[in-house]
Amino acid sequence: MARQSPVSAPVPDEAPAPRAPSRDLSFQAAREEQLLVQALRERDEAAFELVLDRYYAPMLRTATIYVGSRARAEEVVQETWLAVLGGIDRFGSRSSLKTWIFRILINRAKTSATRDARLVPLSSLGRGQEDADGGGTPYPADPLDGCPPDAEPLFSGSASMARNPEDWLLSDELREHIEAAIGALPAKQREVIVLRDVEGWTPGEVCNMLEISESNQRVLLHRARVRVRDALAPYLVNP
Repeated sequence: MARQSPVSAPVPDEAPAPRAPSRDLSFQAAREEQLLVQALRERDEAAFELVLDRYYAPMLRTATIYVGSRARAEEVVQETWLAVLGGIDRFGSRSSLKTWIFRILINRAKTSATRDARLVPLSSLGRGQEDADGGGTPYPADPLDGCPPDAEPLFSGSASMARNPEDWLLSDELREHIEAAIGALPAKQREVIVLRDVEGWTPGEVCNMLEISESNQRVLLHRARVRVRDALAPYLVNP
């Protein structure tokens, strides 16, 4: 008798691979921004209020770093909103709406600061040919030499900060010292540390916003953090 071949079990159809959550979120965010931009173009008051609520406070903080005065910063923010409304029809989505708004803000803040003789223009920002301190000295052959990973926290090494972060963050006196330390930084370093450590921007967003390389961003951030940490050392002593 011939030997029968075993019957193979039917192979089920392959289920489609699930989409990565990150891709879904990115697509959703892009779609939401597209709808928001369209609403702004249609002069939808609710859309404008949404954007205003989302960005007004960080815009004011960022502008203040450049112009020094809160009153002048409010004027810069006001000018920026007018420019946003006037230019939204020309927004081409080559960058995010957030980046586009803040680029307008920073350009207007720089112009205001230059006009008020508060800052030297930062026209050479991010070209990689000047020293990160703004002194005109070329970078060393490896500007990242000795530069720690980008995730290095501003207040690393402070036991008192780690134990009572809320007390430090709510301290008006410490906040004044932090603002003073950041305000004393070279302009390029100040831009990067404000966007990264005050506003919480990602490295990619900062590089895109300021049109600088990833390595330049790391160097500027590291040097800014070192200077701020050194300036705050007397106020962050370990008991």
